[in-house]
Formats: sequence, structure tokens, C-alpha cells
Amino acid sequence: MNFQTRSRIQIAVVASLVIIFGLTSAFAQAVEAGVAVDPVEAWRVTMHQTNVPGEGCFHASFPGTWETTECAAAPAFRSALPLDLNEEQTVGNGRDYVVQAPSGHLLSAAVGSFPTVTGVKSEKSAGVAAFGGGGILGANEYTLQVNTNFFHSAACGSFSGCIAWQQYVMSTNTPVSLTSGSLTGKTEVFIEYWLINYGSSNRAACPSGFLNAGPDQTGVDCVQNTAATVVANGQLPITDLASLTLSGSATAGGTDKATVTFGTEAFTATVSDKLTDIASGWSQAEFNVLGNAGGSIADFNAPVSLTVKVAVTDGSTAAPTCVPPSAIDGTTGETNNLTLGSCTATGGSAPFIEFTESN
Repeated sequence: MNFQTRSRIQIAVVASLVIIFGLTSAFAQAVEAGVAVDPVEAWRVTMHQTNVPGEGCFHASFPGTWETTECAAAPAFRSALPLDLNEEQTVGNGRDYVVQAPSGHLLSAAVGSFPTVTGVKSEKSAGVAAFGGGGILGANEYTLQVNTNFFHSAACGSFSGCIAWQQYVMSTNTPVSLTSGSLTGKTEVFIEYWLINYGSSNRAACPSGFLNAGPDQTGVDCVQNTAATVVANGQLPITDLASLTLSGSATAGGTDKATVTFGTEAFTATVSDKLTDIASGWSQAEFNVLGNAGGSIADFNAPVSLTVKVAVTDGSTAAPTCVPPSAIDGTTGETNNLTLGSCTATGGSAPFIEFTESN
């Protein structure tokens, strides 16, 4: 098959995706201009934007759309909240580039990917003393996380000290239950949702749909995970990093979803937005590859260099802001052993930030 014929076929496939799904304007413009577009990549982009029928677990194979799939049990995964460690210099634990929506706008979606991955051969999740050495440790134990900012939402009710937080997570391994040390051995995508410092005493009861994660200052921390959608029966090796994309979305009065695309497959898990009301105040998003739960660190071989891209939907074509790392930016306790480089922000039909990290 010659190049011109192949290009015409690619354009025809992408054009059909435009008709079926309503493709992003960038791809639609490329089709109109007669530019050959990878139809699988166009489909992957579309699946991060395509709504699902409701709450639950869903799967799609190229070039199709979402179909209900069997859910795995809600993982006993627990992320860690950041600790104030002044000596911390690696990515994570409150130090990360964060994308900030333009003034007057809120995020409805954030899509994280790794456009450039250089030198990655191995990774292992290791315990961090400040977090008690916890987490799921060992080779190819890591998470991809899209994390929202902390903010007081309507789900907190009248408790002024309460804040909501949401994590969209892909984990390469999760505990089978809170009381078992056994692991699933599966790569899964799910949402971990929090109401932090909820209630008027540290003996408060959590709202329906949450588990009590222990006392906080004037209340308790309430957390739960959605049921999981299985991405792979086994741990996806870190060498697949460039092929993975994770997104999180939130719809007021609707559902929030965590979506992973990998090759010609897409996977998503959803939950009702009313549990955290995260859509009402989502103004910042963090994305990275980090340790697997419990404040652990993703320890890469050296030398490694990554380009991290976080594309956002905020109802604007203005460039978002790269919020530089500090003690208050980034909202997860997990880390990696890389050092942040520079960050740029780009506006247009698909605004994004892009930054580098390396060791």
C-alpha cells in the first residue's frame, strides 16, 4: 500500500470518528486540511472526552465506544496526604508543577500523558521513612495520578474545616482488602475520593459512601474508592509508560470518571460527583508517575528523562498557568526520584502545560 492510499484510509477513518464521536477541533481541522492523522491516536483522544452511560465500569476497543464491563472490587488502595518535609527535593509530596485554570474558570477534565520518555528501563516502589515505609513496594509498582486541588465543597455540609479532594488513579497492583496483605496482581483504574477533617469531633461518622480513615484536627478523614476497572491481568511494566494516558473528569450533577488508554484499548471507572462535589471547585490539577500508595517513592533507573503533558478542559482557549513547585502545590504524598525542569503553558483549542523531569 503506497503512502497516498494509506493516508486516504487514515483520513477516512478519522473522519468517521468525527461523525460518530464528535472529535476534538484539532483533529477535525487536520482532517479538513487533508492531513493524515493516526486514527488510533485520534480515537484515544476521543475516548477521554466521551461520556459513559452512568456509574460503574466500562471498556472500549478501537474503533468502538464504551460498553459496560464487569467491575473488580473497590481496591483497598490508600494514597497519603503530603507531609511538610523541607528537605524533600524530588517530585511529589507537595512539590510538583500544577496546572491552574484561567481566572473565572473551573476544570472539567485533565488528561495526563508522557510525550517523551527517554532511558526508562526499570522502576521500583520503595518505602519512605517519613510515611512509615508503607505502600506497595517492589519492581513495576507505581501509580499514575491526576489529583485535584483541596477545597471546601458543598459535600462538607456545615463543617467549615472540611475539604474535598479527588484522585484519579491507575495502580499496577492493589491490596485485595483493608485487612489482607494479599495483592490483586492486576493493573486497575479507579477514583479515590476524600472528605478531609469532616464532622465536628474526631468521633464523627462519615457520610454514606465513605469509610472512616481516622481522626483529624476537628473531625475525621473520610475516604473511599470506586469499584475498579481492570486494565491488565498483571503489572504493566514501567517500559510501557509512553503508551499510557490517564485522565480525570468531573461533571456537576453527573458523574466523575477516571480513564486510561493503552494501545487500542480504553478503560474507565466512574462515581457520582455529588459524593465530593469536586466539579464545583476544581481549579488545579496535578499529574505524574509516582510510588504505589502509602507515601512511597517510584525509584527509576538512571539516566531517565520524561516530558509530562497535562491538557485541560476549562471552557477557555486561554493558556493555563504553570504553578511552580512549592510546599503547597501538588496534593499527594507519593513521590518519584526525578527532579523538575522547566514548564511551559500553551493555549488554543486544547490548552495544556508541559514540563520536564529527570535524574
